[in-house]
Amino acid sequence: MTENTPTENSSARAERVTHSLVRDVTLPGDGGTLALVTLDNGLDHTKPSTLGPQGMAELTAALTTLQSRAAAGEIAGVAITGKPYFLAAGADLLQVSTVTSHDQALELGRGGHAAYELLHTMGVPTFAFVNGLALGGGLEVALNCDYRSVASDAAALGLPETGLGLVPGWGGAYLVPRLVGIEKAVDVLLTRPAANKPFKPAEALEIGLVDELFEAADFLERSVDWAARVLRGEVTPARRELDPQPVWDAVVHGTRERLDALIAGSRPAPYRALDLLALGPDVTRAEAFAAEDEALADLIMSDEMRASVYAFQLTSAGKKPAGAPSKDLARPVTRVGIVGAGLMAAQIALLVSQRLGVPVVMRDLDTERVEKGLGFVKATVDKLVGRGRMKPEVGMRIVASVSGTTEITDLASCDVVIEAVTEVMGLKKKVFAELEEIVGEDTILATNTSALSITEMASDLRHPERVVGIHFFNPVAQMPLVEVVRAERTSDEALATAFAITKKLRKTAVLVKDRPGFVVNRLLVLVMGKVVEAVENGTSVEVADSALAPLGFPMPTFELFDLVGPAVGLHVLTSLREDLGERFPRSPGLEKIVADGTRVVLDAPAPGLHKPVDPAIQPVFGEALPAGAEGRAGTPVLDAAGVLDSVLTALTVEIGHMLSEGVVADPTQIDLCMILGAGWGFHTGGITPYLDRTGYSERVLGRRILPDGVANVPGNVA
Repeated sequence: MTENTPTENSSARAERVTHSLVRDVTLPGDGGTLALVTLDNGLDHTKPSTLGPQGMAELTAALTTLQSRAAAGEIAGVAITGKPYFLAAGADLLQVSTVTSHDQALELGRGGHAAYELLHTMGVPTFAFVNGLALGGGLEVALNCDYRSVASDAAALGLPETGLGLVPGWGGAYLVPRLVGIEKAVDVLLTRPAANKPFKPAEALEIGLVDELFEAADFLERSVDWAARVLRGEVTPARRELDPQPVWDAVVHGTRERLDALIAGSRPAPYRALDLLALGPDVTRAEAFAAEDEALADLIMSDEMRASVYAFQLTSAGKKPAGAPSKDLARPVTRVGIVGAGLMAAQIALLVSQRLGVPVVMRDLDTERVEKGLGFVKATVDKLVGRGRMKPEVGMRIVASVSGTTEITDLASCDVVIEAVTEVMGLKKKVFAELEEIVGEDTILATNTSALSITEMASDLRHPERVVGIHFFNPVAQMPLVEVVRAERTSDEALATAFAITKKLRKTAVLVKDRPGFVVNRLLVLVMGKVVEAVENGTSVEVADSALAPLGFPMPTFELFDLVGPAVGLHVLTSLREDLGERFPRSPGLEKIVADGTRVVLDAPAPGLHKPVDPAIQPVFGEALPAGAEGRAGTPVLDAAGVLDSVLTALTVEIGHMLSEGVVADPTQIDLCMILGAGWGFHTGGITPYLDRTGYSERVLGRRILPDGVANVPGNVA
């Protein structure tokens, strides 16, 4: 959407105006004239059309002229489409984020409604030919038309606003439930944005967001022909009846309960969108649009929206990693070796084979382990093929290209070898020592360690400069982040090769210094450690588990422990404590849970809901004590607010240390890591904007981490 970096003043960029280009098209069968409006910002396909104030004014002027022509009988219909690959990618968020008052924000909503209302009151039928990506205000252009066709190759259709701290503010909240029903409208406005999963063309057709789907090769020609048939009355697109009020109320009530269970009021946008849906089937168009204007204006002036725009820019800019060496230094990769055949190793092998398209060989100590790793690859491929998410021929190639061995000498011809063995320093050093004796001089040795020192790992090698960290997150296929770690002697060639690999794997890479835990594990394990520390002192496990709900994490703390495995969490916590000291607490209770193999959570009460902590583990830590009483560590027992304060204070301290150590180039890279690697809420903008906005940065560090206004409404501090 923008080439600006997140720390630049967004007002410095002029609007990329999307023009409304009008031409007349003669309809077949003596159908008269169709006025075709093409939205086009005049730039290539890497710069999607967006709708800012000037572009919206131009669209309004064009549609007003067409309304006059319609009244004069000069045209039989109006259609709107976009430049190649795009209808429109929605509002220009950088322009929106420069708004300084509620009145200004209100006018943005009203201006969009005024323009789009012309499509509803044109006087002749209106059509949207959705030839490409249509998101947010781009899809709302189409929704405000009478009829819609979509190209089979359109990249995505959706209303992602609630994921960006906004609501669909140009008619979407009113129109969608009338097209697809209230239940599916919840999916369009809330569920899909939360999962960052827009609709594919066929899905949009299936639920009724569009009326027809045509192949891309002759999409415009077939859409014009379809419009002519609609105008002649030969085709009448189906329209569903409105859901009755009781159905509407039941869906809204159930959705509100689900929101409370999942996000616990941690962000306003989903609730405001639900409030708009709750206006019901009898609300008038004018009343609904006025309510959209108010909700949109309130949210534009919220920190959540400004933080979301910052996070959006950050994740977009992350495709060009900060500090990466020239890609010309990367070594060619024609064969990849992986030491280990466990779960992480097998996941990496599958992804490398799939995306790099090169042979992969996994090596482990015995045949049983090797066969288990190969079995995982085949089972996963079979599942993907069975679900239609992978072509059978691609699956066959992957299975054939991933082999296994117990002989380390079989890795000798690999260009890159990734070790993914148990997190034990001595074992990893032994693996690298063995590899150095058999691989070529140009072979890159990579480690998937999550916390250990790569500098120490490479210290006994003749060529430590060839060693680099490529830290994947579990599950490998889904997690978008890779921490690329530069040890003290890592060469630019090794680093460039690591970045080239992660790019081909379609991951976002962040360059980090070789410091304990790197970024994500250092901070995430600290969070878990501070929560468990409170429980050790007397806070109940249930209070502690729910304390971080205001942060909007993907899951509560003990469910996260269950996901990563208590043994892994304890190992990393212990490792960080040894390297970084008392800031990372010891937990006898967690040690006992790991020793006994105790599960820490119950099953989720319903699909999609969080797994609550099992109250039965309380005795492992000791009896829960009243909040404020003297705890077992001699400090007061914390309530939920106290636990949250303890966690945020510790995070602020740790980020201060990380910045002084130069773990990353700047604070934005910490935010990028935490958003993509830890699920830190998009609506918060990442961890540092949240600490700035809530006053922790100034209270603990004596200064803001980011400039005021970068990820917040200027001057807003809790």
